[in-house]
Amino acid sequence: MTQGSTASEFSMAVLAEFVRLGVRHVVLCPGSRSQALALAAAQCEEAGLLTLTVRIDERGAGFLGLGLAVETGMPALVITTSGTAVGNLLPAVMEAHHSGVPMILLTADRPEELRGIGSNQTTDQLGIFGTFAAFAREVEAPSTVAFDQQFPAQLARAAFLAATGRSGTPGAVQVNMAYREPLSGDIDPVALDRLKDSGGRTGHSDPGDLQGQAGSDGAAAARGASADRAGTGETITPEPFTVVVAGHAAGEAAEETARALGAPLLAEVSSGAHFGRNLVVAYRELLNLPEFGGRVRRVIVFGHPTLSREIPSLIERADVETIVIRGHAGEAYNPGHRVKRFVDAVNIAEPSAEVDASWLGSWVSASRTLLDDGTSADPAAARTDDHRAVAEFTKAQLEVFREPVTRRMLVEAVWQKTWPHDRLVFGSSRLIREADRVVPGKRIRVHANRGLAGIDGTVATAAGIALASQYGAGSGNAPAGTTRVVLGDLALLHDAGSLLTAPGEPETRIQVIVGNDGGGTIFDSLEVAETARKPAFDRVMYTPHEVKFEALAHAYGWNHILATNRGQLDEALGSAGGRTIIEVPLPR
Repeated sequence: MTQGSTASEFSMAVLAEFVRLGVRHVVLCPGSRSQALALAAAQCEEAGLLTLTVRIDERGAGFLGLGLAVETGMPALVITTSGTAVGNLLPAVMEAHHSGVPMILLTADRPEELRGIGSNQTTDQLGIFGTFAAFAREVEAPSTVAFDQQFPAQLARAAFLAATGRSGTPGAVQVNMAYREPLSGDIDPVALDRLKDSGGRTGHSDPGDLQGQAGSDGAAAARGASADRAGTGETITPEPFTVVVAGHAAGEAAEETARALGAPLLAEVSSGAHFGRNLVVAYRELLNLPEFGGRVRRVIVFGHPTLSREIPSLIERADVETIVIRGHAGEAYNPGHRVKRFVDAVNIAEPSAEVDASWLGSWVSASRTLLDDGTSADPAAARTDDHRAVAEFTKAQLEVFREPVTRRMLVEAVWQKTWPHDRLVFGSSRLIREADRVVPGKRIRVHANRGLAGIDGTVATAAGIALASQYGAGSGNAPAGTTRVVLGDLALLHDAGSLLTAPGEPETRIQVIVGNDGGGTIFDSLEVAETARKPAFDRVMYTPHEVKFEALAHAYGWNHILATNRGQLDEALGSAGGRTIIEVPLPR
């Protein structure tokens, strides 16, 4: 590049406004048509204004952006070239919509005169994401003529408002930028220096005051849909036979509400509320018992429950009243269309009389009894003077460490090793359900892509969370620990491309813990598994494989550890270092 380009100046102006609005992460896939955005993003990173992550696969890039937003609460920019590159973003866009995670897509495109005539890498990109994008705007990025200096800032602010839910429901937005030749050029360093000197601070109004800038497109439709769902904070009174359900991303408000009501807390493992004295871990089993689930008369739901059949079955009962607290997702939770009350928040009124604690106590006590498998050795035996008792205790402990790893052992070991400064991500496999059944309360950061509960992008999402947690460490923040992702073998194979990082990219402390049972054993729990012919079922449902994960790890430059028993698993989970795949063989 030896001369200036209006395309590059426009791209830099758009990125500069995103920086002023607080965006700090850009995920980029290479391409010719998007070169102005790509090179501008690289210069912003060199100036310390943005962090840039480069990936070759757009599907993985979309989920990496999702993970960055999950950890930071702010949208990441995802930059792609034209054609199928844009289509590959759809799975991440769908997940962002259904889970209410903000994301801003800057998709490069051919100009109008090159469309509809068979031009290379050219298709109909605007609106390709349909209702899954809260905002889709076509932009003719100038290349040889001057542009209104206010327009890039207005465009960025409108996209930011729509993505973060200031003008509707949070989710993905698309800015489709059509570039003409010359596609890039030198950028005047003065504007970049000015932005750097200001520390990226905005000279505009707070984004929350800019709602009118969002225009009359998808963001306005989102505002209308939000307004249709009437109801704000509602006051409720502690009553007998109430339970609080915390689905995915419910947040700590669910635990606080259960505590204030003196009610059992049925909190999924990725709810953000899987802790506290009201937690009932074995809620599935108890909901199936008449003395527990049969007596429930009121359910208060936070988040998006997805991990059991018992919760929707409870809500569909005619004798149960359900109150759903709306979250950030695109759809309100309403099993069987039986929910009549949707509110934005709940306030707990003072009870007119002392709340009977026996309802809560019976749930908590029964859950603990169900979870006690009787296999734990008595620690007091190690402190006695009886040498025979100490020897028996040591022998029992060694036997435990030598036992083959089970699914319960795997999730309990990971849970035990994970602390508040760590991050834990579950794939959509049998293992998240196993964890939801057995792991005790613990106040740690847990995520899973439960908006659509697909296996897409699990590794990429975890990588985004790991990157963001490490970038956010220091400067008075808690130190970043290890990000662990627990998933099945098919989920890892589905996202194997996300193991690839380019030389020079930031190294992450991430452990991919894969339960390798040779295929999709989650389907073995379906009713059809008992009636279908086994060869056909195995081929089209179980889908067996013979992948050597050690070779896969080494091909992508990862460490590999094989853990066949509890002792090896504990040692592997405690190992320091960078990117590691811990393979745990599991029986079908």
